[in-house]
Amino acid sequence: MTDILIVEDNKELADLLCDFLRAENYTVSVAETGEKALTLYEKYGARLIVLDIMLPGIDGFSVCKKIRQDSNTPILIVSAKTDKEDKINGLVLGADDYIEKPYDIDIMLAKIAGIFKRRYAIDEIADGDLKINKVSRKVYKNDTEITMTSKEFDLLVLFVENKGKALTKDYLFNQIWGSDSFSEQQTLTVHIKWLRQKIEDDPKNPVRIQTVWGTGYKYE
Repeated sequence: MTDILIVEDNKELADLLCDFLRAENYTVSVAETGEKALTLYEKYGARLIVLDIMLPGIDGFSVCKKIRQDSNTPILIVSAKTDKEDKINGLVLGADDYIEKPYDIDIMLAKIAGIFKRRYAIDEIADGDLKINKVSRKVYKNDTEITMTSKEFDLLVLFVENKGKALTKDYLFNQIWGSDSFSEQQTLTVHIKWLRQKIEDDPKNPVRIQTVWGTGYKYE
C-alpha cells in the first residue's frame, strides 16, 4: 500500500511535494487527474490522499465523495479555492483538513506527520475479546494467540479499521492483493472463510464478518 497519493495536475508542484515527502521516507504516488487518482487508489490503496480540487475531468470534491463511500482513509485537500463555501463543502464531504495554496512546505509536512501519528501510531487494537498488535503482527482471542497468515492478518486489520462500513469485494481484494497479479478474487472468499473460522464463535453464523449481499462484507 502506498503511504501518500498526491492528486495534483500542476506537475512542478506535484514533483516538488513528492521530492520532499520521499526525503521523509514516505512512499508516494502521483495522479494528475481525478480519474487516475480513483484508479490508483482502487488498485493500490493509500494511507493518506493529498487532493487538489481543480482537476481536469472529475474534480477533487467528486474524488473525495467517491472515496468516502467505501473508506475512511485520511484526505487532505490542498487548493487555491479559498472561499468559505469551498472549505465547508470539502469538510462536509469528508476531508480531514483543508489547506490553501500557496502553502508553506514545512507546515504541510508537519500536518502530514500529524495525520500519520494520530491515525497510524496506535500499535494495538482491541475489539471485544480480540486484541491485534500491528507491530508484532499477532492476534489474540480471549488472551490466546491465534495463528494467522500475513494476508489474513492484513485483512483483519483492514476490517477492524473500517468497522461498520460495507466494503466491496473489489476494494478488499485490491487493498490486500492488488499488486499480486497471480491472485484471483476467489482468493478473498477463501480468506474470509478462514478468518471466520479463527475469530468467530460460530463460523457458520458469523457475527463479526458479515456478508453484505450484492456488495461485499462488513465488520461489526
